[in-house]
Amino acid sequence: MGAIDLNSDLGESYGPWVMGQDAAMLGIVTSANIACGGHAGDPEVMFATLTEAKAQGVIIGAHPGYADREGFGRRVIPMTNAEIGRMVAAQIGALMGVATLVGVRVAYVKAHGALANFAADDRGVADAIAGAVRAVSANLALLAISGTAQVPAGHAAGLQVFSEVFADRAYLPNGRLVPRSRAGAMITDEGAAATRLEGWLATGLMPTLDGPSIPLAGHSICVHGDSPHAVTMAGHVRKVLSAGGTRIAPFLSQG
Repeated sequence: MGAIDLNSDLGESYGPWVMGQDAAMLGIVTSANIACGGHAGDPEVMFATLTEAKAQGVIIGAHPGYADREGFGRRVIPMTNAEIGRMVAAQIGALMGVATLVGVRVAYVKAHGALANFAADDRGVADAIAGAVRAVSANLALLAISGTAQVPAGHAAGLQVFSEVFADRAYLPNGRLVPRSRAGAMITDEGAAATRLEGWLATGLMPTLDGPSIPLAGHSICVHGDSPHAVTMAGHVRKVLSAGGTRIAPFLSQG
């Protein structure tokens, strides 16, 4: 049945405050989107997460977001597109700097939270992110939300672009994620999540919360690492998809 990547947003602790179970998740996923000190993370957390990712053989991506730790990057901060580009470049650079100390390569970039959702619909924001990625390194790939403005923006910037779908988030009929403030936005039942993903892999169609299924392309499946059920969800999804003949493998190589 082919292969699919499994990714998670990790390294989202800060100082003594711990978010998620990163070591356990890194034993399940094939790609890790590591916070860069904006919405979460700090140099010590980055170093520890990168070190564990290296030990587990997991591909590493930078996960920049609005510099809003109190809101966990899930609030839109008024910024110009140029300011967004500089913020993204600075955060990618921070993770790449720490990665040199660990001896690993940052291979791709995935925007976080409100920044990613804004870029999904606003081509100017999407272009600012993609342009910043390209300016930092043309060798970085972009992991974009499937079916959004992030995808053409990445291609226009000359980046290698991959698309993701979400295991633990519900979709609207327009292909966007259901806002977290709305009932049913989060999928917490790992069995239901796995069944939905099996159907999507077989048909290319993703169910929506209150409408018909929609076509979505994807190279990767995301399980959010900050959810209390993240490890159980990721482990179950990997087990079910593997048992059904889908190979779980990174969308990029270690090279």
